Amino acid sequence: MIIHLLRHGRTIANEKGFYCGSSDQPLSDGGIEQLRQLKTEISFPITERYVTSGLRRTIETLKILYDKTPDAVVEELNEYNFGDFEMKPYNDLKENPDYIRWISGDDDVSCPNGESRKKFRERISYGFELVRAMKAESVFIVCHGGVIASLMNMLFKEQKKSYDEWLPQNGHGYTIKISGTVMSFEPL
Repeated sequence: MIIHLLRHGRTIANEKGFYCGSSDQPLSDGGIEQLRQLKTEISFPITERYVTSGLRRTIETLKILYDKTPDAVVEELNEYNFGDFEMKPYNDLKENPDYIRWISGDDDVSCPNGESRKKFRERISYGFELVRAMKAESVFIVCHGGVIASLMNMLFKEQKKSYDEWLPQNGHGYTIKISGTVMSFEPL
């Protein structure tokens, strides 16, 4: 099985440095233009199935790159739920005690009214298994940077890369090849 993971195009929240997880943001004009340019530079793979997280920015990315709507929506591959920190920039939060506790806490600490890193990883792991259960030879998934970085970190621990090292730019990602219990990857 081959699974392609692509981070959606840029949004205004990405451009302004806001925490944007569960907010259903559209692509920005710059994000649309960037994807159109990438489409002329990169030969995006043709696959059996096309999947998104269901958020507008992922559906719009798929439409621009493939002129398709998703064959399936896997909501478990939605971005991290930042709760009360959603759509706020770091500078507005850096002195907030709840933010400091979350950012420096362990994996069980949740954003107020959001989720913990542990729950996030459990959710996206389940979403990844739902995709694998589709039994398709190849799947193209448009999802989110945090989802991709976290999945890659979990699937390829032996690489000893940090979350930030796995985080792809908008419009980029990874191709994962699965043969039995062996997995390999390359940049998409």
